[in-house]
Amino acid sequence: MKIRLSLFTSILLGSSLLANQTVELEKVSVTATKVATASKDVSQSIAIVDEKEIQDKNILNIQEAIGHIPGIQAESSSNSQNPRLIIRGAGLKARYGVREIMVMKDGVPMTDPDSFTRFDYIDMQDVEAIEVQKGPGSINASNTTGGVIQLITKSVFKEDKNSIKIGAGNDNLRNTNFKYRTAIDDSNFMSFSFSSRKNDNDWRENNDFDSTQGSLKYGHIFDDESTFETELAYTESNVNLPASMTLDEFKEFKASGTQEDTSSQWQHSARDSKILSLNAKYEKEVGNITYKPRFYYNKWEHFHPVTGMINDSDDNQVYGTDLELNFNHSLFSNDAMLVAGVTAKRDITKDSKKYTYEDYSTITEMGWMGPVTKIEQTLSKDKGDLAGTEDSDTKLYGIYLMETFKPIEDLSIDISARVDKLKFDISGNELIKYDYAKSNYDTGKGEYSLQKDFTLSSAKLGLNYRLTDYTNIYTSFAKANQAPTGRELESASDDGIDLEKTNSINYEIGLKSRTNTYAYDMALYQNNVEDEIIQVKNANGQTVYSNAGETKKIGFEVSGIYNINKYLSFGANYAYSKFKFKTFEEQVRGVSESRDGNVLPYIPKHQYSLFTTLNLDNGLKARLSTKTWGSYYMDNANTQKYEGYKFVTDLMVGYEKKDHSIQLNIKNLTNKYYAMEASKDVYGNETYKAASPRSFMLTYAYKF
Repeated sequence: MKIRLSLFTSILLGSSLLANQTVELEKVSVTATKVATASKDVSQSIAIVDEKEIQDKNILNIQEAIGHIPGIQAESSSNSQNPRLIIRGAGLKARYGVREIMVMKDGVPMTDPDSFTRFDYIDMQDVEAIEVQKGPGSINASNTTGGVIQLITKSVFKEDKNSIKIGAGNDNLRNTNFKYRTAIDDSNFMSFSFSSRKNDNDWRENNDFDSTQGSLKYGHIFDDESTFETELAYTESNVNLPASMTLDEFKEFKASGTQEDTSSQWQHSARDSKILSLNAKYEKEVGNITYKPRFYYNKWEHFHPVTGMINDSDDNQVYGTDLELNFNHSLFSNDAMLVAGVTAKRDITKDSKKYTYEDYSTITEMGWMGPVTKIEQTLSKDKGDLAGTEDSDTKLYGIYLMETFKPIEDLSIDISARVDKLKFDISGNELIKYDYAKSNYDTGKGEYSLQKDFTLSSAKLGLNYRLTDYTNIYTSFAKANQAPTGRELESASDDGIDLEKTNSINYEIGLKSRTNTYAYDMALYQNNVEDEIIQVKNANGQTVYSNAGETKKIGFEVSGIYNINKYLSFGANYAYSKFKFKTFEEQVRGVSESRDGNVLPYIPKHQYSLFTTLNLDNGLKARLSTKTWGSYYMDNANTQKYEGYKFVTDLMVGYEKKDHSIQLNIKNLTNKYYAMEASKDVYGNETYKAASPRSFMLTYAYKF
C-alpha cells in the first residue's frame, strides 16, 4: 500500500509541474453520462479505444479491442468473434457468451433482457470507437452489474472517404470490407458497408469460422435541425467450436502447437447464426430540452450443437424502445444537466427445439449395478430425435434519472438512479434429457413451466474534483442488482434451488490526468457482492447455478501513455485483483463444502500489458504490444493453479501514402503455446482451452 500511495503522490506532483502545458491526450466519452463529456471529468473508471487504435490493430473482434484494458478479461476459445468477457469478475459465471455486462451500439441496447449478449452480429470493422465503463450503477445498464460496453459506429452524417480493404493470412485467413457513403442532397445521407471474413484455424480440429455482414444506414436532417437515423443490418455467421483438452492432451498441444484427436465427448459443437436487425433514433431540441427516442428490433435464428443436445431455434425476436430526454438548466449558478428516460424491451422465443445427436460412438463399462453404456464421442452434428420444445417470453421495462451539477466551480456531482422490472415466462416439454451421471440420454421431465419476476434497482453517487487544470480526483458509490438468466432459473429449479438476484455495491476512488506529454488513469475499488450467481456441479456432475452467499472484490488499476516525442509513444496497463468468497458452500457429491475465504477461480491477481507506437511523417507506422496474465486458481476449492502466460506479443508494421495503405499484423509473434482458460471441476478433472498460436494478416486498403 505504501508503494501505491507513493506512486499516486509522485504522479500528482508531476502533473502539477506541467501546469503550463496544453491538453492533447484527452478523449471524450459520449455515453457514460449520456452527454459528451471529457473522460477526465467522468466520476468512474472508463476506458476509450479510438479509431486509430482500432485501425492499427486491424481489429476484427471485440476481444482484440479491449483485452489490454486493466480489469478486463476478453478471450475467445474458438478464435472467432464470440468471446468470454469478464469485467472485474462480472461475467465469470457464463459458460459461453457474455453475461452481466451491458453492450450497446450507438445508444441502442444489444444485450437481451436477461443480460445475454451475442457479438456475432456486430461488425467491428464499422466501429469507430469503443467505450468501456467498469462497475455497477450506470443508468445505461439494465439488469447488469459488471459495466457497459458502448460501440460507436461510423455515423452516416460524418463526411468521410469511401474505402475498400482486403486482407489475407495463414490458416486461410481472409478478410474483405467495403464502405460507401454519400450525401444524396443537403438533407439526406446514406451509407452501405459489407464485410466478409473467413478463418480455417487449421492448427486444430473443428474450428473453422466464416461470417458475412451487411449494413445500410440512412440519415435525414430536418429544417429545424432535428435528425433521424436508421440502420438495417444482416449477419450470417458460422463457427465450429473446438473441444476442450485434458491435461495430457494439453501437454501434447504445448509440444506440437496442434490440437488433434481429443478425447472429449462433444467433438461437433457449433454455433451457426442468422440475424436481422433494425434500429432508428430521432433527436430534436426544443428550448433547453433535447428529445432522443430510440426504437430497435432484432430477429435471429441459430443452430447450436452443445454438450448433450443440439439447439435449433429459428423464431426469436427482440424489440424495444428507449425514450430519453436531456434538460439543460442552471443549479448553484452553474450549468447542470438532467437526463431522464423510460425503457421497455421484450424477448420472445417460439417453438425452440432440442435434438439428440444422431451419430455417436458408445462404450460399455462395468458399473456397480452391472454394465453401463455411455456416449463416447459424437461423429457428426446431424440432428437425431426430438428431445424437447420450449417457448419463452422475457419482458423488461424501467425508468432512469441522472442529475449532473456543480455546487462549486471545481467540483462536479452526478446522482443517478434506475429501476427495472424483469419478468420471465417459460414453458416447454422435455421428452429426452442428457443424464450427466450416466453419460447417455434418458427420459426427460415432461411438461414444465416457470414464471418469475424481479425488481432491479441501481444507483450511483459520483464526485469529481479538479485538483489542477490537468488532474482530477474522483470518488463514487454505486449499487446494482443482477437477476439470474432464464437458463439459470431452469437449471437451478431442476435441482431444487431458488435463485435470488445479486446485489452489488461498489466503492471507488481514482485519479485522472491529461497533458500533451502523458495521460493516466488510476482506480482503487472494493466491490461487495451478495448472492453472486456462480456455477457449481451437482451430485450427477451436471453444471447448475447457485447463489454464493457473499464475495468481496478489491482491485487496483492503472493505465497510462507517455509521448516520448511527436513520433514515438509508450503505454502501460496494470490490474491487481484480490477477489474472494466471504461465504460460499459448494456441493461436492451431495456434500456441502465450505469455500469461505477462497479466491475466485480464473481471475489472475496480476495482469498487465505494455505497448509502443511509431508514426513517422513519411507514412511509416508500427505498433508493438505485449500482455501478461499471472497465475490463477482453476477451481473454487483452490486446490490447483494455472501458471498463466507471459509476454504474448503482437506486432504491426504499416505504410500509408495518400489514399493507399498496407500493413502487416502478427499476433502471438513468438508463437507461445498456452491455455486461454484452465479449469478443474469438483471431481478433479482438469480442462484446458488452447489460445491461438502465431497468426498473421497482410492488409491493403484504398480510400476513394
